[in-house]
Amino acid sequence: MALRFLRRPVAVVIPVAALAALGLPGQAEGVPAAHRPAARVTGTATLPAIPLGTFSNRLLPGTVGDDRGVKLGGIGSDIFPAGRPGEYWTVTDRGPNGQIKIGKDKRRTFPVPGFDPAIVKVKVVGDTLKVLTAIPVTTSHGAPVTGLSNQASRDEAPFTYDASTPLAYNPNGLDTEGIVRADDGTFWLVDEYGPSLVHVSAKGRVLTRYVPKGLGLTGADYPVVESLPAILLQRKVNRGFEGLTLLPGGDLVMAVQSPLSNPDKTAGESSLTTRLLRFSPRHRAVTAEYVYRFDPVNVVDPSETDPSELKISSVVAVGRDRLLVEERTDKAARLQLVTLRGRDDVLGRSWDDPATAPSLEQLADPAAAGVPVLAKKLVVDLNTVPGVPQKIEGVAVVDRSTLVLVNDNDFGMTDGPGAFDAAGRLVDSGVRTTLVRVRLDRPLPW
Repeated sequence: MALRFLRRPVAVVIPVAALAALGLPGQAEGVPAAHRPAARVTGTATLPAIPLGTFSNRLLPGTVGDDRGVKLGGIGSDIFPAGRPGEYWTVTDRGPNGQIKIGKDKRRTFPVPGFDPAIVKVKVVGDTLKVLTAIPVTTSHGAPVTGLSNQASRDEAPFTYDASTPLAYNPNGLDTEGIVRADDGTFWLVDEYGPSLVHVSAKGRVLTRYVPKGLGLTGADYPVVESLPAILLQRKVNRGFEGLTLLPGGDLVMAVQSPLSNPDKTAGESSLTTRLLRFSPRHRAVTAEYVYRFDPVNVVDPSETDPSELKISSVVAVGRDRLLVEERTDKAARLQLVTLRGRDDVLGRSWDDPATAPSLEQLADPAAAGVPVLAKKLVVDLNTVPGVPQKIEGVAVVDRSTLVLVNDNDFGMTDGPGAFDAAGRLVDSGVRTTLVRVRLDRPLPW
């Protein structure tokens, strides 16, 4: 059953003077091009406060007994154009979650364990982001997949909102992040747990979940196919696939959010090297792998010194073989342009073998060691664009000069014991799900 909120669309024109009044830059006449920003925000829309229990139970009745005051959020995990102006497909992540330190350990909390990830179609109506349709992600038999951790040997143990009581693992659970919609109306999602690529029907049922060879996930109520490179088993905890895009020919490209913990956690925490993979739905297999190198963390985010804070959260096709890649921390983001070339493919080479020493992630300069690294060019530093929120996870291209960005507000959650009050109700962070439309000063190559 789909949840629908229908509204009459409203056309809004925002003059330059109004942008200036809001503190947003306009394209001022007479200002030399060299002194203009590389981009400017031309519109903003926010998601209204929709109780999470109301939202979830309209999709799958009875799944959420107590939403603890949490509102719908997290839909900014990715964004994909829905065909009509101002309409977009988005996807939630695994739902409200946080961390609480107990002794020396941090426990992963799931305050609304019955929450089910959902595909959400939204429309920009003035300054509001309206929900048009929502589709729950379900198993082969129509049960909610939930967002709970899959495997005790591999994923963070799930706990209740106050970190006091363990929750059961769920092999069906998905931490969904990226989304695209294929021409046949089905969806493709990426997930952080496996990491995995998930094919979903137009009605939300999981058709196939593609996972790394050797994962050994059992008990799922949908087909699980071990077809991705085994090296992905080295993914950092909670840092699997996050970016996903659809190329014009139908292939998919997915990004590993952070460097692999290869051969160990220490290597992954200090590395600047991650990977992009090309997947052929026709052949149901990965057909190419590319090495992507982050800029130093203090270049991406001048306030940060820890390289482990670097992430890829979005990849967007801008032509047959070109991608926009978002490098970010939680506070800053930059968009880079890369071209996928056959000569840069490393699939099946020694860098996919965990026995290779030093590993790809341990190389201080992979290019100097003979590894083909994708060349990149900075398109826009979003930190310099007033009006762009923090923690941008979704990027979509409207046309050669226009982008749409959306943030992940984490359902208003924060970490620590102060996330909920004494009655177990959310102390909301106040961060809203916000979509911004951005006009580039120079058009993208196409």
